[in-house]
Amino acid sequence: MRPRLSSNRDPVIAARLGLAASLGMFGLIVIGSVVRTTGSGLACPDWPLCQGKLIPPFEFHVLIEWLHRAAALLVSLLVTGLAGWVLARRELRATLGGLAALALVLLFSQVLLGALTVWKLLSPTVVSGHLAIALLLFSCTLIITAIAETQSSPPAVPAATGLTYAQAVLGGMVSSSHAGLACPDWPTCNGEWFPPLAGLEGLQMLHRYGAYAVTAAMVTAAVMARSAPDPGIRAGASTALALNVAQVVLGVSNVLLGTPPWLSAAHLATAAAMLALLVLTTYRVASLPAREARLVAAPAP
Repeated sequence: MRPRLSSNRDPVIAARLGLAASLGMFGLIVIGSVVRTTGSGLACPDWPLCQGKLIPPFEFHVLIEWLHRAAALLVSLLVTGLAGWVLARRELRATLGGLAALALVLLFSQVLLGALTVWKLLSPTVVSGHLAIALLLFSCTLIITAIAETQSSPPAVPAATGLTYAQAVLGGMVSSSHAGLACPDWPTCNGEWFPPLAGLEGLQMLHRYGAYAVTAAMVTAAVMARSAPDPGIRAGASTALALNVAQVVLGVSNVLLGTPPWLSAAHLATAAAMLALLVLTTYRVASLPAREARLVAAPAP
């Protein structure tokens, strides 16, 4: 049995640091989408400096990429601070040490991939990997926050959460490969209902099929959650379904409007919000037995 977290302020501070890191990661993911869709990824052709300077002369694309790097530095400090706080305290380390160490590994990988994105001239594989690690780090900080807040054990990841993560990464591949307009119509693709799954058209269609699978999983989760005893679980599942509907509308609008940068950023922001909500709802599902047991064991007032 895992030891419970201490009752002092250490978990409270860990939860606040985790929340700050999570919010920073969310903003960083959205800014990264703006960098990608505005074609600003190589406005700073060197790394870690930008055009050989710590603070470069600002023009539109340079400013976007420089802000992305500044946000990444802030997030790195927040994640490092969170991990350091957890690892320096024995009782926190007993329950959160593994996740804190994982967050540091993901952060190192994310920084390395950020540098490789520049050095490899925006290779689609590297850009997609950069987003995939960012979403994992985002999920990791959210779980640390939830555990520190409720003092329970880590959860398993259900199908809807896993599918949402995979779909977000696939969407990043579509964007980085410039496959967003490979099918300029919807629901067909260049007039075909079932085009061959090859090339850019195939990548765009895989993303669409993924969206249909996520929608089915969301509907199933919302229906099953209606009988959950925890109102937070019911609200989380129904809100996730509502966000999924909005995400589908944004996805179709992206195609019909020619993937404008602001709409692509909103599309990724909604995907990240869905993932965050599902991770936290999953945690509530997994920690429900422990919370119920604590209520039963609590002495009567």
